[in-house]
Parts: sequence; C-alpha cells; structure tokens
Amino acid sequence: MDTQLILKYLSDLSENNNREWYHAHKAENKAANTEFQALIGALILRIGRFDSSVLHNEPKSLTFKLVRDTRFSHDKSPYNPAFRAHISSKGKIPIPVGYYIMIKPGGQSFLGGGLFADMFKDATKMVRDYIVQNGGEFENIIHAPEFEEHFAVRGSALKNVPAGYDKEHPQAEYLKLKSWYVEYPVKDEELGDAEAFLAKAAEAFRIMKPFNDYLNKALAGFQMPAR
Repeated sequence: MDTQLILKYLSDLSENNNREWYHAHKAENKAANTEFQALIGALILRIGRFDSSVLHNEPKSLTFKLVRDTRFSHDKSPYNPAFRAHISSKGKIPIPVGYYIMIKPGGQSFLGGGLFADMFKDATKMVRDYIVQNGGEFENIIHAPEFEEHFAVRGSALKNVPAGYDKEHPQAEYLKLKSWYVEYPVKDEELGDAEAFLAKAAEAFRIMKPFNDYLNKALAGFQMPAR
C-alpha cells in the first residue's frame, strides 16, 4: 500500500482541478485508486477483529467518486480531491452507521463515525427518541475516558430543543442535534507509513465502536428512502 502515491495524486488533482488534467492522468488515477482500495481492504481486516459485521465488504463497493455535484455550489471545481470510504455492515450507505475515512492532503484527512446525514428526518427522530429513553447509556459512552480522550460529539444543531421534547431533559443539548458524529483528524505525515496508519485507524475505530453501536440500536428498522 503506497499511501505516498495516494497523497501525490490527490495533491496534483487539487492543483489541477479541471477535466482536461483529470482525463489526461487516468493512469495515475487508476494507480492511486488501486492503492486506496488495498488500504481499505487491509482496514476491513483490522476492523473485523472487533466488528466482524464488516468483513464481507469488497473495498471497491465502499468508495465514493471524485466527481462533485456543482449544481448548487459556488465552487464549480469539478472534482473533490479526496479518497473516501464508509465501512459498515451494509456497505457505504449512511445507515447503518459505520467507519468513515477521508484522505485529503493539506491536513484535511480524518477518520469518522456516527450519523453524518441530517437530511433523513426519520433517522433524526429515531435517535432523539432513543436518547430520551436511554440518555444515561449515551452519556456513559461519550464520557468514557478512552472515548473522551479522542472524540467529542459533533453535529448540525437547532437553536432550541425541538417541539415535542422536554427542554429540561438531562440530554437536552444532544436532542437539539440533527446528526451525531465524531471525527479524528489525521495529518499528512501520519499517512506516510501505511502500516502505522492502519494501526492508528483501527484503534480509533475500535474506540468509537460503542458510539456507533448505540446509534445503530437507535436506528434499528430504519429504511433508506426510495430514490
């Protein structure tokens, strides 16, 4: 796994973010993609040591395209110079939640977990309702010393506790959220040694697993909207 090759390609794409350069460098794209998929394959095996539900995944099915949807964006650059993957029991769909990795040069790489997608209103309600009934368990997970050392719960939020929920609930601040996720930043230099990075990533994902498990219990029975 040549992580340096991945970083070089993405750095070059960032500096030449246009269709002409992209199509002229398809060989480099293919080589970098091959290395990224090898990295994801190795990461699946590491995660599988503590979460066997991900072991059936093929790396290629977990990755996202570089092409950006620019229809509603001021930034019209056609590509997102980042390799991304979501590893869960059902692949790369956002629910059930799993283990997210983004490699993007310039100190923008990170490992993540939890529910990032706040556009699924049913999912948001399911998590809020679960927190209402199981708030103590949530607090125990996010305030466990090992978890707290590495993560803080983030997410897009309302200004006030939404209607229908107790404003005085012990977890009221978390009921304001529309998504619940954690991120672990990764520096470019940490990606230089693939084996060391795999060990660090697997450990971060192991620590966040109880958080993911909690959300997946809350989201049990959720159906992805039909397209």
